[in-house]
Amino acid sequence: METKEAIRKLLMIVDELRITYPYKRFTLDGRLVGDLGEVIVKQNYDIELFEKVVAKYDGKDALGRNVQIKATFHDTLGFPCKYEDVPDFYIGIKIFYDGTFEEIYNGPGKYIWELIKDRRQTKNSLYSISVNALRNINTTVNQIDRISRR
Repeated sequence: METKEAIRKLLMIVDELRITYPYKRFTLDGRLVGDLGEVIVKQNYDIELFEKVVAKYDGKDALGRNVQIKATFHDTLGFPCKYEDVPDFYIGIKIFYDGTFEEIYNGPGKYIWELIKDRRQTKNSLYSISVNALRNINTTVNQIDRISRR
């Protein structure tokens, strides 16, 4: 496939996503994976996404708990460098090229913070944490501290 044709098809898909989920932008400048992740989590978890940008959070669950959502196609997920930016709850997923996903972490942000709090701050204010490290922490989260699946 030619590059021009691939770009045209990609933009058509992005337009379809925007029509289906008008509160997400699906821009190709780096936000696309994040927006896809938020929509996947909304479809699979008991979460309502915020329609406008809210500092630190992407949505709220049925119990009123604020949730930050991160997604990746690779082997790391981002997490805030500053304690004051640590989200109450965090869901991190890995998206696969067949459209499926894996829950990497679902629980309070404070547990992740304990893992990385001694790291030096980065220039972009986000730590890159391996999905394996997050999977390990995820096994210790109590069910009551998780965002419910639909």
